[in-house]
Amino acid sequence: MKQFAVIGLGRFGTSVAVNLAELGHQVLCVDKDVERVRAVRDKVTYAQAGNATEEDTLRSLGIRNFDAVIIGVGDLQDSILVTMLLKELTAPHVVVKAQNDIHGKILKRIGADRVVFPERDMGVRLAHNLAAKNVVEFIELSPAHIIMEVVANQKMVGKTLRQLDLRARFGANVLAIKRQRGLVVAPLADERIGANDILVVAGQRDGLRKLEES
Repeated sequence: MKQFAVIGLGRFGTSVAVNLAELGHQVLCVDKDVERVRAVRDKVTYAQAGNATEEDTLRSLGIRNFDAVIIGVGDLQDSILVTMLLKELTAPHVVVKAQNDIHGKILKRIGADRVVFPERDMGVRLAHNLAAKNVVEFIELSPAHIIMEVVANQKMVGKTLRQLDLRARFGANVLAIKRQRGLVVAPLADERIGANDILVVAGQRDGLRKLEES
């Protein structure tokens, strides 16, 4: 079990906090809005009202004790200030929501360990899911690398991974195969693809785009 602090209880912060708690982790939440705090109080380990842009507030939380601190503050200046304060207080791992690329670059420069773009990433995932009929899920790991869940098409069904040779053809590494009867993790080359199988693949964006279209 890990310990997380979530600062800012907008849609992003609330979703992260509640999901982490449901996964069995300890989650502390902070927001200036008393109503937002009240809304999540029964769903997380602890929630309190407070101004995270004040150093005393952050210091009182014992920030060093958390495995990660997630900043979901919507205001650009506030998110930058909170990030700076957390790094000064030697928070071990700071994850910050950014509004745009410039915001993200600033956050990286002042020490954010990870910057996420929820709205942009959701837009990218939705576009891929809509445009490619066989893509179930799409996750961007970096500008060049992605993970996709691809429904096996008729050309794949009945063939083994060795015969498909997806790595040589598309640079696609098959991480797992989802089936109705279970999940095959790190499948062997002799694993045969069945109808309705979903392949979880990772690789470079260009190669996997060709796989989408194959």
